[in-house]
Amino acid sequence: MKLQTKRTVIGLLGILFLLSLVLVQAMEVVRRREEAGLSTGHVSVPVTSQSCVNCHGQPTSSPGIVDHWEGSTHALKGVGCVECHLAQEGEIDGFDHYGSHIATVVTPKDCSRCHMKEFKEFDGSHHAKGGNILASLDNFLAEEVEGYRDEEGGHHFFNPHSPTPGKPEITEVNGLASAFVGCQQCHGSKVALMSKDGGKITVDDLAPDENGQPTNLDAVDAIVKTEDGRPKFHPETWPNTGIGRLNLDGSKGSCSACHSRHDFSPRRARQPENCGKCHLGPDHPQKEIYEESKHGVAFRDLKEHMNLDSDTWVLGKDYTQAPTCATCHMSGHSRNDGKVTHDPGERISWSNRPPVSVVTDTDAEGNIVKETDPKKRRELITFSADDKRSNMKQVCAHCHTPDYINAFYSQYDDFVVLYNEKFAKPGQKIMAELTKQELITKTQFDEEIEWTWFYLWHHEGRRARHGASMMAPDYAHWHGMYEVAERFYMELIPQAQEIAAHAAEHGQAEQAAAVTTVIDEILARPEHDWRPKKEPVDLAAEIEEGETPEATSTEDADVDSPPSSDEKTGEANDDSPPDSDDTETEEESE
Repeated sequence: MKLQTKRTVIGLLGILFLLSLVLVQAMEVVRRREEAGLSTGHVSVPVTSQSCVNCHGQPTSSPGIVDHWEGSTHALKGVGCVECHLAQEGEIDGFDHYGSHIATVVTPKDCSRCHMKEFKEFDGSHHAKGGNILASLDNFLAEEVEGYRDEEGGHHFFNPHSPTPGKPEITEVNGLASAFVGCQQCHGSKVALMSKDGGKITVDDLAPDENGQPTNLDAVDAIVKTEDGRPKFHPETWPNTGIGRLNLDGSKGSCSACHSRHDFSPRRARQPENCGKCHLGPDHPQKEIYEESKHGVAFRDLKEHMNLDSDTWVLGKDYTQAPTCATCHMSGHSRNDGKVTHDPGERISWSNRPPVSVVTDTDAEGNIVKETDPKKRRELITFSADDKRSNMKQVCAHCHTPDYINAFYSQYDDFVVLYNEKFAKPGQKIMAELTKQELITKTQFDEEIEWTWFYLWHHEGRRARHGASMMAPDYAHWHGMYEVAERFYMELIPQAQEIAAHAAEHGQAEQAAAVTTVIDEILARPEHDWRPKKEPVDLAAEIEEGETPEATSTEDADVDSPPSSDEKTGEANDDSPPDSDDTETEEESE
């Protein structure tokens, strides 16, 4: 073979080798994008968004945004930056930006331009009401107990007590930082623009009409803007992707709470870790409970067979290996023609969020019906808890027999009722009587027993009920009812008795007797018979005779305590009706 021919062959082989490397690299990119749930199809950038992609795609800008978008279904279908960020003329946070009029925050109202069905379902859900926490007991903890807010002065800053080395700019402390970074990142903030007077301009000030346009022009004129006309968001309220965010256009929620921008990956939304951003921790550990359950075990083992990248994800058609949070609460299945819902409450029959669990019969506005008269109650119900349970049973039936499903629900109902009747209702009654007799103040968390009661229902009680609902026995028992019982017998009851005894010693014998009567009546019930008894003590008589009572109840105060819980500082009193604190997100899941 001639030298020139050899060179030609070697050159061709070299080119083929380089092409093979390029092909392997391309295949690896495709594989990684598929694993990440990103699109692998051809992307044609819409003309309206070409300048956005050119600019933000630069290494000195924010190329991650462009890369994520290019891997999205939006990109494949020609939905670009402007299509989502487009602001209508007069939209309060709109501004001109390189030839387009856009807004920074994309709200559910914006998404509804293409996803009206999903918008309506979400808007009627408890997820959309997550921002109501701004007036709840939990928010009081974050804003007052953990932080600082001067109700009269209307401010929430206080002076630091010593310098912070390396941070001379720290001249004041933001008392609401815990609420902004903690509660509101899951529940949602009330998005605000900066006002010229140093305050905030929110949806309350703007009073938007049904199209999201502000009607209060004075508030509009007070908005602080940058030199290029961009409205400035108040840093205490933005960034925020909380599920119940209160937006400037009057809409509620954030679609990106579940559908992470800018790839909006279905694969990610279908996995339990997606919900775990918010549904975990000591008071609503749904993610941890799921991981303990057989459902979670099966998912971890069979995840690669779950068809998570499928265009459709219908249980019984596209997969059957294991359920995730989305499977049970939102995704379509073969028995409902693949109908997806964006209202998780459509399949939940108990609300386990409040101190006392309630059935989820709801009215036309989606609120839990509180009416106790049977006839009036039936007239108010538009979506019954029984119907919601039937919806969930359809999901269960893909892997379980009717007898199995019904028996599970029987166990679950019995567990919730046991918690309600033995501990929750009695605890609520004791706290209400202490408040009524003014033996504790109406200020929350300023007395030890209020922390004790809060721990009992808000942490341990929820863990127990959620553990039972998702078949996680350790959470139902050791992390749940065991700790509920210990908290009730070893802390709540003794603390209430001590408060009554102290009141009797200090001229409040009548009030003390009223509380003691409630405690004695509760402890005389057969479900509390396991403890030794003492003869009843007549508090009023002993006080009149100048004696100091050693016990204030038929209960023996000397019974040894079992090993104490690892959460010993307790939490708060809720003297409202069981379902009145209806302000948290979908923590009420079964």
